Amino acid sequence: MLSARTSSPPRTTKDAFLDGRLTICQPASGPRTAMDALFLAAAIPAVAGKNHKVLEAGAGTGAAGLALCARVQDACITGIEVQPVLAGLARENVRLNGFSGRCRIVEADIMARAQVLEKAGLLRESFDHVAANPPFYTSDNHREAADPQVARAYGAKPGDLEKWIRFLTAMAAPRATLTMIHTAEMLGDLLALLEGRFGALAVFPLFPREGAPAKRILVQGIKGSRARIELLSGLVLHEPNGDHTDAADAVLRGMAGLSLRQGTE
Repeated sequence: MLSARTSSPPRTTKDAFLDGRLTICQPASGPRTAMDALFLAAAIPAVAGKNHKVLEAGAGTGAAGLALCARVQDACITGIEVQPVLAGLARENVRLNGFSGRCRIVEADIMARAQVLEKAGLLRESFDHVAANPPFYTSDNHREAADPQVARAYGAKPGDLEKWIRFLTAMAAPRATLTMIHTAEMLGDLLALLEGRFGALAVFPLFPREGAPAKRILVQGIKGSRARIELLSGLVLHEPNGDHTDAADAVLRGMAGLSLRQGTE
């Protein structure tokens, strides 16, 4: 996520998601929408008729929040994005998809002081659901990308994950849900950081194919709950021939939601 403004706009593409229901303008090279964003959106347990307020940290070009807008007709989404170029594209995507009344993009750093966040309209304990697809890669497990936008979007420094969780905890109302997607290898760190903040944790693995170890996990919890953790059966993404499974296709094309306790809705 780019920290300095560029003098000319980046080259972009317009890409269709959710079987054409969603159009995302995104950098031609740089951080681009992947299935992680769509699975994150599918797992957020907002429901129609509740006017739920949802916060997505690290919104990028806005795909996850807009996918949720498309699925839940009265959900109100706030996306926070630190990189000016990506925040600008996210605002354009809100307009392109006709969600200006229910989705706003805030250009801010989640690690900023509370007073700065409040001035941007990000008030403590004001969201029914908080969600994030945070940077995955550290210098220990991944070479830093040469493109500074990519490096900022995907690269994490030591201690960053704790700062993300601290921010999400502060923004979540009492009994609000947190939903995150991360690498399976970070499950231990996530559980340790969520302890004492969110309970009733559900861990939902995403397996690339039958019999293969999970590479991604969805983790969801309830703020202040003391209920025990659940390890769920998860979802297989691909058939042996490489096609998406029916369950994955229901999310990626059919706009289905995921209940992390009962499978696909």
